[in-house]
Amino acid sequence: MTNKLKRYDVVVVGNVGIDTNVYFYGDPNFDVESNYTLNIDCVGQAGGYSARGFAQLGYRTAFIGYIGDDFTGHFIRQEFERDGIHQEGLFIDPTGTGRSVNFMYQDSRRKNFYDGKAHMVLQPDVHKCREILAQATFAHFSIPNWARLLLPIAKELHLPISCDLQDVLDVHDPYRRDFLQAADIVFFSAVNVINPELMMHEIFGEFPEKILICGMGAAGCALATKDRIDYFAAVELPDPVIDTNGAGDGLAVGFTSSYVLENYPIQDAILRGQLAARWTCTQKGTSSNLVTRKLLDYYFEQKRGMQ
Repeated sequence: MTNKLKRYDVVVVGNVGIDTNVYFYGDPNFDVESNYTLNIDCVGQAGGYSARGFAQLGYRTAFIGYIGDDFTGHFIRQEFERDGIHQEGLFIDPTGTGRSVNFMYQDSRRKNFYDGKAHMVLQPDVHKCREILAQATFAHFSIPNWARLLLPIAKELHLPISCDLQDVLDVHDPYRRDFLQAADIVFFSAVNVINPELMMHEIFGEFPEKILICGMGAAGCALATKDRIDYFAAVELPDPVIDTNGAGDGLAVGFTSSYVLENYPIQDAILRGQLAARWTCTQKGTSSNLVTRKLLDYYFEQKRGMQ
């Protein structure tokens, strides 16, 4: 449950930056120099979508991450301030603000080009980060390299930890190993995984106590606990899917806020996560209009009444 004795409900630890989403009107022709596209910039990346998602749901949210001392970094600060996200842990990357370019195809495929700036070598102020984490009910991590330095602190503080491994290829990937070991709740995308169930069994062979959630796009999602693996079909909302950016973050935010902060039963929390993800897919090129608590509650009661 949310702890009123704590300053924050959640601390999001991860990357934030500017996403440039390039929407193709048809099949691009890379044999010629120019194509006509719709290009939209927004605050994005896993940490950006997650922090804004928690804040939009009304949770007291702090962020630990990096921006540059540049135009895009200043814009992110303004957007976080508007959202009410606490920024004591928003540090400066001397190489600039992270960027992503997403090629968005009309059939919902996405091709991502990621520039994490100096995230592989940055060294966060661990004392400041400890102060922030100590004031939180739980921590949600994405996987910039520097974030692994904060995992032991979150463990020492006995915080529940969720982590999004994103487009993991191999459960034995050494880069993701620290994050997998530390997290109580693990999210990953099936986009690069042929057999998600096999990957879940591999993880449980070593870490049977974890909760695993696999986002599978239009196929729905899978939930694995030590006892079973359940599959959930994708949910529908009145508005169509027009942009899948941030959907995985919506799944994580909807689930963890419901399960960790509100004590919903795990399958209800999955539904709320799916609804948050599906709502995200109705928003084109923006993280500024993520699902609200009122709207999530409305769709949840509607869907649960249909079961």
